[in-house]
Order: sequence, then structure tokens, then C-alpha cells
Amino acid sequence: MSRIRYGASNIWLEIVMIAAVVAFIFPVYVMVTMAFKSSAEVAESAIALPQSLNLENFTNAWAEGELGRALANSVVVTSLSIVLLVLIGSAAAFTIVRGGRRIHGVLLMLFLLGMMIPLQLGMVPLYTLMRDLGLLQTYTSLIVFHVGSLLPITIFLYTGFLRAQSPTYEEAARVDGASQWQVYSRIAFPLLRPVTGTVIIINAINIWNDFLTPLLYLGGSDKRTLTVAIYAFRGEYATNWGMTFAGIVMAILPVLIVYFLLQKYIIKGFASGLKG
Repeated sequence: MSRIRYGASNIWLEIVMIAAVVAFIFPVYVMVTMAFKSSAEVAESAIALPQSLNLENFTNAWAEGELGRALANSVVVTSLSIVLLVLIGSAAAFTIVRGGRRIHGVLLMLFLLGMMIPLQLGMVPLYTLMRDLGLLQTYTSLIVFHVGSLLPITIFLYTGFLRAQSPTYEEAARVDGASQWQVYSRIAFPLLRPVTGTVIIINAINIWNDFLTPLLYLGGSDKRTLTVAIYAFRGEYATNWGMTFAGIVMAILPVLIVYFLLQKYIIKGFASGLKG
């Protein structure tokens, strides 16, 4: 076995990697430390460690910003959107990959075109449509928007994964007399578990962190999400940065929990999808 030489190139590579880690960790450090600082400490220094763990920022943010209700609203919108994305996206991908018709390839191209069109181009007409349908200030408006906008990437991930899988089990089920729905629900969908974890975490982050759409669609209602509720901490003349960062920390925690629960599926889902 040849010995790996440790030279100047390795040293520079390590320096670059350490610098990259610091660049990623530093904003997190600032966010967490600011969440525990009083207003006086924030004004004195943004990067210094807090003199004590000031939990008042968290309690005040939770009470004054009504983050409990906002958290429930975000959970409802994110959960229902993810369920619909998984069901519709997996079923559409199964039909496209296993359907065997030329039109299914055309449909896939149309879905992928949705990944190339900036959503900002449709903000005004979509808002007008939601207003005309009477869906503003309701969960339905946000769920419809998120499902429609994230369906292309969802179908892309599912089709890539399905193309890398052998259809042997599905063909055996058809020989035994199973219908197309039975093949999908009992054979194909359970095998999609790795990429489903990837779909859930990617879409959940996008939906959970969305700010502009809830601000437009839910403005003036009690259904505002966490991002909009945290934005309310910003005053016209002054901003309570301690409460703001405390709210951000509380908003990030649910996403981190979901990520750590599903992290083993993410790389596996991406790797299998890229093979297709």
C-alpha cells in the first residue's frame, strides 16, 4: 500500500476547509449569542459572549409575539403541504416513469420547466387569483401556492429515484393480477422511502422559511406564520434584536429536529436520484 504524502497542497486544503467551516459557523454563533443578550449588551458588542444566559428574550418573544399560535400555523401549512406534495409527486412520477407512453415524457418536461421560471413573475397574477377565489387569509391559499411551486422539484427527485430502481417487483405484482393503483400503493411507494425523506426535508425548509408569500396571503389575519410573526418585532424606529434572534432560534429548532430525524435518507435519496 502506497503511503499518502502530506505536503503543502494538503496544508492549503485544510486551511481552506477550516475557513469554510468558520464562515458557516460564525453566523450561527452570532445568532445564538444575540438571543441571550440584553439590549445593552447588544448595543455594546454584537459578537461578544453574553454576560449571562438571559432567558427573558425567549419568554418575551413567545408571549408578545404570540409565537405559539404562529408556530401552530406554520406546522399546519407545512405539514399539509408536505403530505400533498409526497402523495401527488410520487403518484405523478410513478405514472411518468412506469407509464411507458410518449406523452409522459412530455409531461415531465413541462413539470421541469416549472423549475426554471422564477416565482416572482407570477406573484401579482397569483395574488389576484387567490383574491378572486376568496382564499386570502386562509391556509388554503398558502398550501395551494406551495404545492404548485414545489411540485416540479418533487417530481424531479421521485422520477430520478424510480428510474434507478428495477421494476421487477412491480411486474411480478401485475402478473399476480394487481391493479396499477395496488402496484403503486403497495409496491412502489414503500420503496420510495429514502427519496421521500429527501423530499420532505427540502420542501419543509422551503415552506417553513417562506416569508413573502405568508406576508401577502395572510396579512391582517391571525393565521400568520413564524417568519411573519418574527418580522413584527422590527419597529419603525427601533428593533429589539434580542427578542428577534430569540424568535429566530425558536423557529429554527423544529426544522433542525426534522433534519436530524431524516438525515440518513437525504444523501441516499440524492445519490439514487442522480443515478437516474
